[in-house]
Order: sequence, then structure tokens, then C-alpha cells
Amino acid sequence: MSENDRLLGPGKSGYQGGQTTPYPPSGGYQGPQPGGSYQGGPPTGGYPGGQQAGGYSGGQPAGGYPSGQPAGGYPGGQPAGGYSGGQPAGGYPGGQPAGAYPGTTTASNQESGYIAPPQGVSVPQYTGAIPENEAPTEQQSAPTAPPLEKMDAIPGYQNIGFTESFLPPPPTYQDAMKGPPPERQNISNVPTITEQEARDALLEFVADNCCYGKKAAEDLNFNDLKSSSAFHYTMESFTEARSTEWAYEPYTGQTIDGPHNGPAPGPWDIQSKPSQLFKNEARRIEVPHTASIKPCHHCFASGFIRCHKCQGRGRTRCFTCNGSGMRMGHNHHHHDHHNHDHHHHHHGFADDNRCTWCHGSGFRDCGTCHTRGMVVCPLCRGYHQLKCYICLTIKWHTEEDHHIVERTALPDHLIKQAQGQVAFEESLPRVYPITQFQESEVNQASASLVAKHQFPSKAILMQRQRVRIVPVTVCMYKWKDADADFIVYGFEKKVYAPNYPQKCCCGCSII
Repeated sequence: MSENDRLLGPGKSGYQGGQTTPYPPSGGYQGPQPGGSYQGGPPTGGYPGGQQAGGYSGGQPAGGYPSGQPAGGYPGGQPAGGYSGGQPAGGYPGGQPAGAYPGTTTASNQESGYIAPPQGVSVPQYTGAIPENEAPTEQQSAPTAPPLEKMDAIPGYQNIGFTESFLPPPPTYQDAMKGPPPERQNISNVPTITEQEARDALLEFVADNCCYGKKAAEDLNFNDLKSSSAFHYTMESFTEARSTEWAYEPYTGQTIDGPHNGPAPGPWDIQSKPSQLFKNEARRIEVPHTASIKPCHHCFASGFIRCHKCQGRGRTRCFTCNGSGMRMGHNHHHHDHHNHDHHHHHHGFADDNRCTWCHGSGFRDCGTCHTRGMVVCPLCRGYHQLKCYICLTIKWHTEEDHHIVERTALPDHLIKQAQGQVAFEESLPRVYPITQFQESEVNQASASLVAKHQFPSKAILMQRQRVRIVPVTVCMYKWKDADADFIVYGFEKKVYAPNYPQKCCCGCSII
């Protein structure tokens, strides 16, 4: 008995032939398709060039498309108010399309489980050749993107693929109107602390560290308190980046807004505003007038592919008995099962020795394809065709830089986290460097970071700069004839005391 007979069993009509992924059936799809779908396998050399019923054919009209983007620029520059083309009948998605984006698949596409076919369509029995010897179970490979050469040539988008291609904004986006520098108010001084406040802050710090002794904090004698101010300068630019790429999703009869509705607008001509300034977010939009229908390349427009789990057999080896047909502990004399043709799966074992899961056959029905040997194509979901379109991705992101001015031993990152007084803050499409701040290093940092915040590949929508003043007090003291110090900082009076004299008690050590 051949390996196939053992797998399929007598009278089984399962999968009868072989294919390599994506496993097209011989001669292409042979049965009726859903309304308007592709009716045959692809001819040698490419996909059919004719128009699909119910959708845009993808071919270029005689005389070319309406005038679009000239080489090296966006179509006619940015029109006032952005894209002004009318919305096609039925509308086009203004948000995230229902299907997967370029180069990716949805989570359910990546799963190896069963995918239900379209309503009213049943999964056919696979009829190809089966490998003579059973091979290990394959992992379902992620579907690939459609062939790039099959995509329509859209004016202004000729060089995009299935990965994000970022496009710099036109000059009109970068030319922000600048008026005179805003008037800036004087900055008030931050409060200082007393010796008692410093002692109380240290005692609270000691209480938060279980192995610190409080005797030193209670008995120390202050020599001096030196109050100063740390400055935290922040420069932010809220930017917008746009990228385009081909995307695809199953064609289920949805509206197709193709080039027949007019020229596609440029990437920066499509209006879309962020929900909030200085909040990171992303949005995906179908570019109007770029959609078309293509036969699914993954299943050759058949809607189904060979089951990766059973490789078309409809049955898989029983994992409980490892194909021996016997229960655990009773299969020692069947170790050569795969190399010899034993014919006792059903009659060679005592009933009490048979595997209860496969009833002694050594094989079980494939749960992935339900014995059909074929599964629904994960790319077109059994609809045979794909809707292809250009997807615009808009990303709003806040670029942020910091500069700390602090001249004590206090680490800079503690200043960033501490509470302080906002001494200066302004938001403008383009901010001016600070020039008259009381601390010259803040002026220098402002000039440097404002100049740094230039992003040729992004549009700057708004800029914001801020100066915070954080109070810092160095507290010098003596305890047991030893001089030491600690630092109190921030409005919440946090303590930095790396040299506190009582760091351990009861014999424990501090790491």
C-alpha cells in the first residue's frame, strides 16, 4: 500500500495532485465565480488586460490620463485650500481602509486556522498530485504583495512600491508667515527655603529609605544654605510627514474610485488635520482616483490554495500515537511503521490497544481544511480579486529637545523630573530664539535648538519653547565633626544626598 493510500484511506477522494505555492489548479479556476469576478486563469505572460465586470480595468485610456503631476513636482503646486476635487459617487474612504496595507496582511490572514469562504461558496475538493512520502507539516507563508509591474501607472505616483515612500512637503508648507518677535515678560525669582524646611525635607528622605538612620538628620548643624536656580529649556516642533505606498484588500463589490473619475491629487493636496497639536498620531487615507481591480496573484484568481497543514491529503498523522495506531506503551514492535507496509491498522491490534483518538488508523481528519485538502486564500478571502489602491499615510510627531543649566552636583535628569516654575512659554508656527533671558546659556541653547529644528522631509505645523526654573539649595552641615552636604530641589522639596552618613543600620548594607 502506498503512502498516499495509507493517508487517504480506501475510497477517499481527497487531494489528488501537487502544486507549488500558490498552488493554482490545473487550467485555472474552473467553476462559477461570485458576481463580477475573474473568470479564468492568467494567460501566459501576465494577468488579463481586459476590464473586469463591475470594476475598473486598470488600462490607460487612449491619450493618457488627464494632466497630472509634472516631473519633479506636485501637480500644479498646492491649490488654495488643498484638494478641491469632487467626491466620487459612493464616496471614498476617508480613514483607514478595511483591508490590509501595503506589504502587510491582517492578523487573521497570518493565522493558520480555517477561513470561511464567501457566503454561498463552498470549498472545493483539491484534485492535484500528492507527494509520495509524507513531509513534515508546513507553516503557512505570509502572502506576498501583488507584482508591482501589474499596478496602474498613476501620474505623480510612478515611483512608489509596497513600502512607505516619504515625500517632502512643497515649499508653500514651509514658508510660515513671520511677524515681529512677541513681547516677552520679565521672569520672577523662585522661592528659597529655610533651615527648618531643609531639615524636614531630609527627614522625609531618610524615612523613605528603610536602612537610613535618622539620627544624623535630627542632630546635624547647618553651616550654610546656598540657594540657586536650575533652568530647563525645552524646544518642540510638531511635524507632519506623508508617505505613499500601494495597498490591497479583497474586492467584495465595494465602490472603485479609479483614474476614470479624474486625476489623482498630490500627496500634500489632500486635506487632513490632526486631532490635537503636539499629540502623536497616524492616519491612513485612500488616495482618490487610484483604485483598480486585479485578479488575486496568490491563488491565481481561484479563491483557494492547497492546505498547508495536510498538504492536500485531507488527513494528518495522529499526534497521540504518532501514526502507529496503538495506545502509548503498546507500539514498541511497530517502530518500523514508516519503512514497511503493515496492513493491520484496523485488524492487527486488539481493541483495547488501539489509539482512542484515531481508532487505530494512525491518521486523523485535517482540522484546518476539514478534509477538503484546500483552504480559502488568505489574501482575497475567496473573492478571487483584489482592490488595489494607493494609500497615503500621514504621521504627526513631536520632535523634542532639552537643555539643562545647573551648576551643582545634581544630575540633569533629576531637574527634568522635578517640579518648577514655568518662567517663559510661547507657541508660534516658527518661534524666535530667546535672546534676553537672565541666564546667557539659556539664550545660547535656544539659538542652537531653534536652528536645529529644520526638517526638510516634514512640514512643521507648530513650534513651542519653554523655560522652567527649578529651585536648588545646597545644604552644608556638620555631624560628628564631619562636614557633608545634601541638595534640596524642586517645589516638592526632593532630596539628593549621596553622601548621607547613616546609610545602613542593624548590620545591613546598602547596595
